Amino acid sequence: MKKILLTFLLFVISYYLPAQQLSGVISGEGVGTLPGAYLSVVGTQKHVHTDSRGHFTFPEATLGDTLVITYLGFAEVRAVVSDLNEKMSLTLVTGAVDLGQVTVRDSEAGTSVISNIDLVINPVQSSQELLRRVPGLFIGQHAGGGKAEQIFLRGFDIDHGTDIAISVDGLPVNMVSHAHGQGYADLHFLIPESVQRIDFAKGPYAADRGNFATAGYVAFQTKNRLAENIVTVEGGQFGYGRFLTGLNLLETAKSNAYFMTEYTRNDGPFDSPQNFRRLNALGKFTSELASGDRISLTASHFTSDWDASGQIPLRAVASGRISRFGAIDDTEGGTTSRSNLLLKYTKDIDRATFLTATAGYSRYEFELFSNFTFFLEDPDFGDQIRQREVRDLFVTSLELQHRNFSIGDAADFRVGVNLRSDRTKDSHLANTVNRREVQNYLQRGDVTEDNFSAYADARIELGAFTFNPGLRYDLFTFDYVDALSQTFVRATDAAARFSPKFNVYYDAGPRTQIFVKTGVGFHSNDTRVVTDRVLGRSALPKALGADAGAVFKPFERLYVETALWYLHLDQEFVYVGDAGVVEPSGRTRRYGFDLSARYQLTDWLYGDVDATHTIARSTDSPEGGNRIPLAPTTTLAGGLSAAHNDWRGCLRGRYLANRPANEDNSIIAKGYVVIDATLTKSWRNFSFSLTAENVLDTEWNEAQFATESRLAGETTSVEEIHFTPGLPFWVKGGVTYTF
Repeated sequence: MKKILLTFLLFVISYYLPAQQLSGVISGEGVGTLPGAYLSVVGTQKHVHTDSRGHFTFPEATLGDTLVITYLGFAEVRAVVSDLNEKMSLTLVTGAVDLGQVTVRDSEAGTSVISNIDLVINPVQSSQELLRRVPGLFIGQHAGGGKAEQIFLRGFDIDHGTDIAISVDGLPVNMVSHAHGQGYADLHFLIPESVQRIDFAKGPYAADRGNFATAGYVAFQTKNRLAENIVTVEGGQFGYGRFLTGLNLLETAKSNAYFMTEYTRNDGPFDSPQNFRRLNALGKFTSELASGDRISLTASHFTSDWDASGQIPLRAVASGRISRFGAIDDTEGGTTSRSNLLLKYTKDIDRATFLTATAGYSRYEFELFSNFTFFLEDPDFGDQIRQREVRDLFVTSLELQHRNFSIGDAADFRVGVNLRSDRTKDSHLANTVNRREVQNYLQRGDVTEDNFSAYADARIELGAFTFNPGLRYDLFTFDYVDALSQTFVRATDAAARFSPKFNVYYDAGPRTQIFVKTGVGFHSNDTRVVTDRVLGRSALPKALGADAGAVFKPFERLYVETALWYLHLDQEFVYVGDAGVVEPSGRTRRYGFDLSARYQLTDWLYGDVDATHTIARSTDSPEGGNRIPLAPTTTLAGGLSAAHNDWRGCLRGRYLANRPANEDNSIIAKGYVVIDATLTKSWRNFSFSLTAENVLDTEWNEAQFATESRLAGETTSVEEIHFTPGLPFWVKGGVTYTF
């Protein structure tokens, strides 16, 4: 009995006494800590990655081991383990880009690898490029540059964000129950040069991503510090101009603060100038406290206003009534602004456990004037509409992460809770004339929508397998006060959903990883739909998805991702903000194939390609009338990039195939091929750039819709393609000074 008690006592003591194991933090020169840095022991398969803080724990490392630390865009570092008790701290210096450093031993199956490669080789040059960095994602602008882009991904016409969750530093970009459309995601408040990292994943497989994450999610992370102070001036055709500054205000070993501003103007190639103006400002402070905890405070603001020529009918151009860059109603346009404040606090509980708390607030204002049907409804004054709202958005979250080395090879556990609250005042849709006179209100009221969520997941490594089970719970409350009602009416409702996930990864070798992902997701419907008792309950239509694929490196400098996927969406009701009506859409089925490859041909020449093919159908409609309008079928994007001494160059193209514009495929949205080129020369502290977009001067349509409209003088309406023309050949130049 004594031996048993003694054995038990020794076990308890050994379990709770801290074991000697290597730990530390990896940073990058000028950028701070590096999440996802790869550490391995020379001559073995032992390896770990740094976590979201740039920290690591490496229990398999022993005294005398030689570690190799790599991160794309930084020179490789080797270090000998000489002390297991002292925390290792290493700073990588900027180096040549070598795709040989990229590994497939990442249990997230390359979620962010592709975007990180692209960011290092071709830094983002404009806000439009930010979303295009997601392989297979296409965008289209059709309202003068200030409206959020239309998004296409995995067989979805996502509109402005209904089926893709977008965030910046954890702050949601999508707006629920928006005046223009559900999930409206205006990313224009993000300054391109402030982006440090882009995390993305396709499908509803991440437990920490909830509303709108059906086709996938995109999470942008801004820099904690600027590598250098920066001033950029750009100018180009069509009245384009841009001025950017980025200044480090505080630089110490533990703290940093910087401030960035951006001003952009553009008239565009249109006969009626779009008079687009946008002003952005961003300030960020980060600090490591004496306790080792970390705190960051980010504040940003943007405002923009513009005019627009909207979508024009084919018949008006074919008859010579207007040019391709003309307008039927050039009084379209709008104004919008957003102010953000975000506080993040990270506390280390022990070497393997940390807690992150976040609180954020946004003040958002939006006003948009559109005219899609011209004189169809009102032959005297026209069909112009105004959509407007003022919104307060509050978010708070708490997440605990723990890495346990006593289960299998290792296990990461994560639990979190979130609360989002939207308060929208005077959200309305009105018929207007010339932006000034209000004819009547079609919709008007106050929206209150709250979303509480909790999630938990684990990433358990057992030999060559990694298992990733997860579960998410979301609770929504909806509240709408109709200002057009003769009496005070408050319509309320609530809905909840459990979303299980289960993903499996198998390391088939040092250069091959196979994965299978499954999960349930959803997007919420507009509060005005959910609280309408006539329609019934359809608050959180379910999405069920599965992916099967592989990440592999057939050659040292060739990185490839492939996936076969399937996604089913349940019955849903969609609020159409442009008309103030509700359109039911039945169940849908989408499946397809994705391929992405990045290849370093030489030390200075890189190639990339992203290809997708998708079949999208409505399962409740008969054959021949079951197409999903504007769903992309085949897409292809890629190019060549060169970086040699002080010169950088890039030639890129994108292809979007013909696709149906209506359910029976009788109206076709024509595809296009567009090629762009960029050349940059560095000299001392200066960098000179020249960019040519649409170098072949292709006549293409950026946005297309099958719309029924009537022009002045027409006795009957016509349904046909209405489009916004794509940019013709366009040149801009710039100079950047760093100090």
